[in-house]
Amino acid sequence: MTTIGITGATGAIGGRVARTLDEALGREGALADQRGSLGLRLLVRDVARAPDADDVRKISYADRASALEALRGVDVLLMVSAAEDPDRRTQHRTFVDAAADAGVGHLVYTSFAGAAPDATFTLGRDHADAEAAIADACARTGMTATLLRDNFYADLLPFFADAGGAVRGPAGSGRVAAVARADVADVATLVLAETAGGSDAHRGAAYTLTGPEALTLTEVAARATAVLDHEVRFVDETVEEAYASRAAAYPGTPDWQLDAWVSTYTAIADGSCAEVTDAVATLTGHPARTLEEALAEAAAWEAPRRR
Repeated sequence: MTTIGITGATGAIGGRVARTLDEALGREGALADQRGSLGLRLLVRDVARAPDADDVRKISYADRASALEALRGVDVLLMVSAAEDPDRRTQHRTFVDAAADAGVGHLVYTSFAGAAPDATFTLGRDHADAEAAIADACARTGMTATLLRDNFYADLLPFFADAGGAVRGPAGSGRVAAVARADVADVATLVLAETAGGSDAHRGAAYTLTGPEALTLTEVAARATAVLDHEVRFVDETVEEAYASRAAAYPGTPDWQLDAWVSTYTAIADGSCAEVTDAVATLTGHPARTLEEALAEAAAWEAPRRR
């Protein structure tokens, strides 16, 4: 039995991957010949919220002991990045090391487009640290990995708006090639299934996942307004105005989180997120979803929330 482990199975990406693989194993199709030899293990923080499944384990990225226990027997693992947290890098490193020591053969990690120690988007630096931890673990144990470097999520951008419908930030006329979370899930599903099936095609690969076009936030707002039940508009701010408005709206917010919020927009302004790739289409065989399609897809899932 080859076991695929899926973290974040209560979320939009991990949940879609879990559902798609489970459905594929239960019908005729690409995975039909693996029925009986392929198993799924859902790895979640809250078992009560997990989808129905035969194998569900409770884990915490920060708890090495629980991770080791839950990951033993997992051959191919989807590691959805941890939520924003001041201790995020330590959580990632703890879990990656636990995966390697538990004997996971291949790890698929949801990283960020342009992840680097000096990335404009400050949380992109966390992803660079996670990638470094994965590289170290692979070198130490022989585990292999695939990096899915996602752009900002298209189906979340319009929900950065405040109560008045304004998306505010210092993005200027910069462009963002935002990707649908559904497309990220589709790519992850394919990589997991093909690797579990014996393919080496994705071992050591890094894919930058984007939408089909790069849009300004003014364009995002206009197109989102056309499909949502409320108006969305973009209001450009200076960096100073952005810090002041966030601090006033959310008193007591720590500096690291203010930096993350504001740098979302400065990363768009400086072109860090403008590259469009064909990775989604090449890997999945279908075009990357447009903003409108991404919003429609997300409506079937839980209320949008920030990555």
